[in-house]
Amino acid sequence: MSNENAKILKGLEDSYKKMVEFKKYKKSKIVEMRDGKIVHLDPFLAEPEVKYQKTEKE
Repeated sequence: MSNENAKILKGLEDSYKKMVEFKKYKKSKIVEMRDGKIVHLDPFLAEPEVKYQKTEKE
């Protein structure tokens, strides 16, 4: 993985952490799409951190 890709993944992880903290502060749901459906998640039950992985293109 290139240095640029590593920085992008680190930025995504930091952004997710800040978003969860903000949603907890505002007491609002996290909205995301899973399997083509919109789901609302409780920010207090969400993982505080996420690790992104680069997937290989076919």
